[in-house]
Amino acid sequence: MSVLIKKLFFIFTFNCSLFLVLMIGLQNSSNKKEVNLIINNTVNLPIGFIVGISFLSGSITGSLISISSRNK
Repeated sequence: MSVLIKKLFFIFTFNCSLFLVLMIGLQNSSNKKEVNLIINNTVNLPIGFIVGISFLSGSITGSLISISSRNK
Protein backbone atom coordinates (compact mmCIF):
# COMPACT_ATOMS: atom_id res chain seq x y z
CA MET A 1 0.00 0.00 0.00
CA SER A 2 1.48 3.34 -0.95
CA VAL A 3 2.24 6.01 1.62
CA LEU A 4 -0.33 8.41 0.14
CA ILE A 5 -3.16 5.91 0.50
CA LYS A 6 -2.11 5.14 4.09
CA LYS A 7 -2.14 8.85 4.99
CA LEU A 8 -5.53 9.43 3.37
CA PHE A 9 -6.97 6.39 5.15
CA PHE A 10 -5.62 7.63 8.49
CA ILE A 11 -7.04 11.13 7.92
CA PHE A 12 -10.43 9.70 6.98
CA THR A 13 -10.67 7.30 9.93
CA PHE A 14 -9.36 9.84 12.47
CA ASN A 15 -11.80 12.54 11.42
CA CYS A 16 -14.73 10.12 11.21
CA SER A 17 -14.01 8.90 14.73
CA LEU A 18 -13.86 12.52 15.96
CA PHE A 19 -17.19 13.17 14.24
CA LEU A 20 -18.78 10.17 15.97
CA VAL A 21 -17.49 11.33 19.37
CA LEU A 22 -18.89 14.79 18.60
CA MET A 23 -22.33 13.34 17.79
CA ILE A 24 -22.38 11.21 20.94
CA GLY A 25 -21.28 14.14 23.09
CA LEU A 26 -23.96 16.48 21.75
CA GLN A 27 -26.96 14.31 22.58
CA ASN A 28 -28.22 16.50 25.43
CA SER A 29 -26.93 19.91 24.40
CA SER A 30 -29.42 22.68 25.11
CA ASN A 31 -27.44 25.83 24.12
CA LYS A 32 -28.41 26.57 20.53
CA LYS A 33 -27.61 29.44 18.17
CA GLU A 34 -28.20 30.30 14.53
CA VAL A 35 -25.30 30.72 12.13
CA ASN A 36 -25.60 33.89 10.07
CA LEU A 37 -24.57 33.03 6.52
CA ILE A 38 -24.32 35.68 3.81
CA ILE A 39 -27.50 34.52 2.07
CA ASN A 40 -29.60 33.19 4.93
CA ASN A 41 -29.56 31.96 8.54
CA THR A 42 -29.33 28.31 9.47
CA VAL A 43 -31.61 26.41 11.82
CA ASN A 44 -30.80 26.45 15.54
CA LEU A 45 -27.68 24.34 16.04
CA PRO A 46 -25.87 23.46 19.27
CA ILE A 47 -22.82 25.63 19.87
CA GLY A 48 -20.62 22.56 20.39
CA PHE A 49 -21.67 21.22 16.98
CA ILE A 50 -20.70 24.47 15.26
CA VAL A 51 -17.31 24.53 16.97
CA GLY A 52 -16.72 20.80 16.40
CA ILE A 53 -17.54 20.91 12.71
CA SER A 54 -15.30 23.95 12.29
CA PHE A 55 -12.46 22.03 13.94
CA LEU A 56 -13.04 18.93 11.81
CA SER A 57 -13.17 20.88 8.55
CA GLY A 58 -9.94 22.65 9.48
CA SER A 59 -8.32 19.34 10.36
CA ILE A 60 -9.30 17.79 7.03
CA THR A 61 -8.26 20.85 5.03
CA GLY A 62 -4.92 21.18 6.81
CA SER A 63 -4.13 17.50 6.38
CA LEU A 64 -4.94 17.53 2.68
CA ILE A 65 -2.93 20.71 2.09
CA SER A 66 0.09 19.26 3.89
CA ILE A 67 -0.11 16.07 1.84
CA SER A 68 -0.38 17.98 -1.43
CA SER A 69 2.50 20.32 -0.57
CA ARG A 70 4.81 17.41 0.32
CA ASN A 71 4.17 15.72 -3.01
CA LYS A 72 5.52 18.72 -4.99
